[in-house]
Amino acid sequence: MSQPSVKSSLRTIAAVSALFFVGTFALVPLYYIACEKVFGIKLETGPAGEQQVAGMVEQKDRTITVQFDATVNSKLPWAFKPQQLTMQVHPGKQYEANYLARNTSDHAIVGNAAPSVAPSTASTFFNKTECFCFTEQLLGAGEERLMPVRFIVDPDLPEHINTITLSYTFFSNESATARLVATAATPSTARTAP
Repeated sequence: MSQPSVKSSLRTIAAVSALFFVGTFALVPLYYIACEKVFGIKLETGPAGEQQVAGMVEQKDRTITVQFDATVNSKLPWAFKPQQLTMQVHPGKQYEANYLARNTSDHAIVGNAAPSVAPSTASTFFNKTECFCFTEQLLGAGEERLMPVRFIVDPDLPEHINTITLSYTFFSNESATARLVATAATPSTARTAP
């Protein structure tokens, strides 16, 4: 290979690498735009604000069936299930449902729940005002905990949607668990009085 073609190849490789590097960072906002604007899938990680639910009026003449589902990633030794499989709700009114999680291992583990709503078009109309999925969940060895979710179905939910499924999958948060173990292993720096 001649000297100019090697330099040209190296420039091409550097340009392509830089393009991929920049493109990788652009994918995250594009993903959010595609999900929320194009497909109508809500990706917020926090509770619905007061402004979002303010002014919602209960539709007593309309009933929506909300189904509850729960799964656990295979790397997480937890049992996790909804306390009830279905609930009849009126759009515009706040409801609470509970899930039950139990750590079946012999050590503390931190988990995170990833929610999803089906059909995906209903996700923009399903407002969680409080949810265990907004924060890391620490369960000690053998600990069992009730995990509530409070929600309001927006009265603007399209008329053809009569059933919404709320699903959660719990994943092991290994970095948070390692942080917890490291904190517990650190000797106390508190001094005792002589």
